Amino acid sequence: MIDFMKFLPYLLVMASVTYLVRMLPLVLVRKKFENRFIKSFLYYVPYAVLGVMTVPAVFYSTGSVISASVGFLVAVITAYFERSLITVAASACGAVLALELIIKFI
Repeated sequence: MIDFMKFLPYLLVMASVTYLVRMLPLVLVRKKFENRFIKSFLYYVPYAVLGVMTVPAVFYSTGSVISASVGFLVAVITAYFERSLITVAASACGAVLALELIIKFI
């Protein structure tokens, strides 16, 4: 087990880096953005980051990539038809479960 004196420098560096990343934009940027490109870029960044973090994990979260792909496809189709989040998640999980059971018994 690591002792506290070895852990403390790691904790301080991690805390300061996290704080700087959040604090610097507030200190360095004083005025409101007027440029349409920058505004639209900053608007879509959270969605792009969420997609980049989530989509790869979807394909490795089940027993096989095939069932994960089917679940992803079912989720995309149900979301396209503007179903609720619960419906999208339940239908994707149901499709993955059904395909995993089929694969297991074949």
